[in-house]
Amino acid sequence: LPRPSRQLPREMDVYGAARPQDPRRRRRSCMRLRSLAARLVRGASRRSRGMADCCRRVAAHLYQLRRLTQPYFLDPSRASGLAFTWLLLCLLFIVTGLTCVFVTLVLLVLKQRAPEMVGRLASGGEGLLPLVLQMWQKPLGLVIFASSAVGTASFYVYREALQGHRRQPWLLLGGVVMALLLINMINTGIGFMARALTNALVARRSEDVWPQLRLYGMCLIVALPIRSTEFFFQAWLGLLWREWLTCSLIDSYMGHRAYYDLNPNDEERAEVDNPDQRIAEDTRTFTQKSLVFTIDAFDSLLTFILNILVLWSISSGLTLALFAYSGTVTVILIIAGRKLVNVNYDQLHYEADLRYGLVHIRNNAESIAFYSGEGPERGETLRRVHHVVSNTKRLINWEVVISVIRRAYGYGGHFFPYLILAPMYLDGTVEYGTFIQGNFAFGLVESSLSFIVANIDAMASWSAGVSRLEGFQGTIEEINRRGRASAEQGPRGADEDWPLLGSVELIGRQSAGAGALRRNRTGGSPSRKDGDSDQDVEAARAGIILRNVCVKPPGSAGLLVDDLSLTVSCGQRLLVVGPSGCGKTSLLRVVSGLWQPSVGSVRTPPVGDLLFVPQKPYMLLGSLRQQLCYPLAEDRFPDDKLRTMLEEVRLPHLVERYPDLGAKQDWPRLLSLGEQQRLTFARLLLNSPKFVVLDEATSALDVATEQALYTELIRRNMAVVSVGHRPTLAAFHEQVLEIKGGGGWRLHRADSYDFGC
Repeated sequence: LPRPSRQLPREMDVYGAARPQDPRRRRRSCMRLRSLAARLVRGASRRSRGMADCCRRVAAHLYQLRRLTQPYFLDPSRASGLAFTWLLLCLLFIVTGLTCVFVTLVLLVLKQRAPEMVGRLASGGEGLLPLVLQMWQKPLGLVIFASSAVGTASFYVYREALQGHRRQPWLLLGGVVMALLLINMINTGIGFMARALTNALVARRSEDVWPQLRLYGMCLIVALPIRSTEFFFQAWLGLLWREWLTCSLIDSYMGHRAYYDLNPNDEERAEVDNPDQRIAEDTRTFTQKSLVFTIDAFDSLLTFILNILVLWSISSGLTLALFAYSGTVTVILIIAGRKLVNVNYDQLHYEADLRYGLVHIRNNAESIAFYSGEGPERGETLRRVHHVVSNTKRLINWEVVISVIRRAYGYGGHFFPYLILAPMYLDGTVEYGTFIQGNFAFGLVESSLSFIVANIDAMASWSAGVSRLEGFQGTIEEINRRGRASAEQGPRGADEDWPLLGSVELIGRQSAGAGALRRNRTGGSPSRKDGDSDQDVEAARAGIILRNVCVKPPGSAGLLVDDLSLTVSCGQRLLVVGPSGCGKTSLLRVVSGLWQPSVGSVRTPPVGDLLFVPQKPYMLLGSLRQQLCYPLAEDRFPDDKLRTMLEEVRLPHLVERYPDLGAKQDWPRLLSLGEQQRLTFARLLLNSPKFVVLDEATSALDVATEQALYTELIRRNMAVVSVGHRPTLAAFHEQVLEIKGGGGWRLHRADSYDFGC
């Protein structure tokens, strides 16, 4: 037998018979097939998860958009999101019907007054105007009439949800939609006019050229005021919307101390960064761009509807090519735009941080100059600039990619009509006028389909702003909801029998290193002491009452004050002392309601009877009169009384320097810390509360001025809770609450307390 040829396959012998396959090779083949199948399954699973995630993101974004949009146009408590969407469609139905009626009436008037013009329009448009005039005799007219009737009935059903300011925006939006309808009808007519004019020029028929040009010019003259009216309505609607949304956010921001909850002491725990930017800038961007995108999208839809049939009648191949081309580019840009949204979100955050840092330097210029702290401030500012620049580089890279795709799309749009229509014109299938009309219709349809392509970068920035603004709105609404629920429940322990602790008796708790007030330890309601009248009990309940209060900083497990119970009734004065950082100011935050105690109950007098004076005097943006009357109205007191009060707190030079109390200055920069504290005391005396809490409110004053101010508080029989370190303060208080930190505390008589212990 001859030797086997080396060129034969390994699986075949010299007689063509199949050799038995190697089991190891068979196992490897099976493993490769299984691996390929597993990769295909994983890829399909990833694609399905990606599609599901994309759908969830789109749904979440639409929900955010509805939460920001619907309350201005429709009361969300009386109508759902579907009702809002339905009313938008009904508005379109009504405006379309009114526009068709208006155009029909105009054409009927022109037919009576200028029959020659109408005849030229009909001949130039090849039946377009007869179609409009005869539309009401066809099913289309019945559809328009029925949809308008349904839309009107729907608005009547939801009339209660449209009360108040909500009717004006619907009227303005309807005016914008009508203007867009008229403009698009004129554009469609201009396409037919351009076709007739081009054919007349090619045929050199001068008797048809000049009338068509006059008609063309009349259309442009009519379109100009319509477009101007649309711009005015859109800008006015955007302004009204921004005003309402800004005022609504400010009301929620200032309600139930949401402004305080959004600015915790620990900045890393802040849920919402830069609320000032979100109220001022994000609101403006959202209202303006939302209207622009909505109106442009509707304009694109109208352009598409009114011109797609014209383009299809000229060339179905060109229409299909346009769909495929626009769809492919749009999908590519949507995928690229997803990353651009995140980059824009970060850009807004970094820009706001940089602006806040610069404002911080301006507000603390004197302190920085005293410390010669230009170096650290420059370094911190440059760090913020670096974040802005780095993120801007990423933004530029993505914008370049999108710009390249957009420009390529635009260049291709100029190429396709010639590629498809030129052979048709060369073989005589279409006239040159038809070629021009097809090119014009192609450009209009292309512009409508390329709405996302042309606005992808602006939509990414707008989407990031929507997320920031809706997150801010949702957070402050949740804070207000919790505040309303807490107010409805009333103060904790309001129905319990609170102990009367006006008389102080120390009870030793040496093991805990703290003292306690006499109270019932059995867990039941404490009994009334002999001699306590109903008026005494009521007076105690009208004061500041803490029962078994434990104080912990929010988000921290560190215990500052443990099991504190005390009462400050009318006319009593309590001094709180202790080392720095032991929790004195934290206790005041609990008393003021800024913090909630981790354990126990707190009751305070109603608003107006209790006033807190923080350690850092607050100077508002306003006049000297407003500084003195805050938080009351500035016309609450006559100017003579305000001047007298300034002299009582030893600020006569302000009266001499500013005889007009309406003068507005940068008071935190102009006044020293001592002057600011004295001005705060003048504000306190004008408000005349029954209870006042002072957090080192005289730390920048000399002893004589401090003595004069406290003497005035005692003369007015105000109940005072003070935080301080000076031994001279003990003379103006009856009791001293010493906070030792770690939960320990002790209550002393003021005349026997030793500040040196």
